[in-house]
Amino acid sequence: MVDVVNQVAEVIAARMRTVDRTVRPSDSLDSLGLESLDVLEIAFDLEQRFNIEIPFNANTAFEFDTVGALARAVERLIAEKSSR
Repeated sequence: MVDVVNQVAEVIAARMRTVDRTVRPSDSLDSLGLESLDVLEIAFDLEQRFNIEIPFNANTAFEFDTVGALARAVERLIAEKSSR
């Protein structure tokens, strides 16, 4: 299966404005210095990379506050899509 955690971390790191772009699954999304527009662009990037649709209210529906939780939400969306 696709290494979703690392790919999610890559997408997030590409949008970060800091010199240190190290992203770990345990990192809080709030602690990475991302602005709201960055988060929206990350969602679009993930949709394109994994060919999925992230619901508009995904943060409340999936309750992701860490990189790892976001990766698990993406994995769920991939699994749902492949089961259709």
